Parts: sequence; structure tokens; C-alpha cells
Amino acid sequence: MDDQQLIERSKSGDYIAFEELVRRYENKVYNVAYRFVGNHADASDLAQEAFIKIYQALGSFRGDSSFMTWIYHITANVCRDELRRRQKKQTISLDDDFQDKDNLPLILSLSSDKPGPEEEIERMELREQVQQCLNMLSDEHRLILIMREMQQLSYDEIAKVLGCSLGTVKSRLSRARMAFKQKMTTILEHSSSEPRQRVKEGMIL
Repeated sequence: MDDQQLIERSKSGDYIAFEELVRRYENKVYNVAYRFVGNHADASDLAQEAFIKIYQALGSFRGDSSFMTWIYHITANVCRDELRRRQKKQTISLDDDFQDKDNLPLILSLSSDKPGPEEEIERMELREQVQQCLNMLSDEHRLILIMREMQQLSYDEIAKVLGCSLGTVKSRLSRARMAFKQKMTTILEHSSSEPRQRVKEGMIL
């Protein structure tokens, strides 16, 4: 069955159909939650909470956007509510005059080439540094980087999730990239020279 059939059955109380929807989307929901909170236990709790809210709100889904976009919207709200409750996020001041540069090197996804043992250790360290950097961003900028750079959502999809214009998406993403790059540069300056060189050479993007 396709998603729409499963959605209609779920609306009618077919929990087995909803379990199939959960199976199809649980990794995406979990990955978003994990990038928000940075640990598996809390990410699992948030993913579970997101699916509870998705099930409760399923009757309101009309298909105006894709089901995935709708799910991201609910998941993002759950994560942002959790961050507000914790009140531990660090606020980053941004330059209002920053110009958009979409070609800024980011390290939000790593090369898919199969690494050797030493390279795998380096990649693991880099993933930890990426998560550390994400944790230092405001939840607003963390969310937009997760959606665009990690989950590969289009600008249109992000605009629907955030309920804002394309111009706002592009401006916010540009500033989020700059904030991330500034923090990541500082972190890399305190790490070994080889990862810094790999970043500079564009080997990790």
C-alpha cells in the first residue's frame, strides 16, 4: 500500500496501518530528534512523542503538503518545545548584513566512500564535533540546517514546515551556515591538522 492508503486506514482506526507508517518514517524522525538533542535516549523519547502527536493529529492531515513535510513540521515542534523547556540553548548573535553564500563548505554530511580504520576514527570524531557545533546554535538555525543539509529537504518543503516565505528560508539558512562555519572553524582549530586540511581541500562536504 502507498502512504495515502495507509493514512486513510489509520484515520479509520487501523493501528496496523499506522505502525507501517511509523516503520517507514521512524528513521527520519529519529535522526531529526537526535540532531536536536545529541543523545540517543532523549532522541528516542522525542521520536516517540512525535509519533504520538502525529497519530493524534492524523485526522487533520488533508494532503495540502506531502506527508513527509507534515511529519517534519510536527517533529520540529516537538523538538523545539523540548529545547524551550530545558532553556539551555546558547544564543548566537548574527550579523544582519551577512550576504548569502550557498557555496560555504559545510561538514554536515560526510563522504560515502568506505573508510579505513584510521579514517573511520577521524570521521567519528568529526561527527562528534559536528554535533557539538549544532548544539551551540539556536534551535531556529539548528533546525534549518538539519532539514536542508542533513535531510535534504527543498526550500519549498522547508518553507512549508516553518510556515514562512522562501526569502526567509534562504536568509535564515545563510545565517545558520555562517554561524555553523564560525563555530566549526573554532573547534577544528583545536583538533589535529589533518581534519582541518581535509576540510580546506573540500574532501569532506
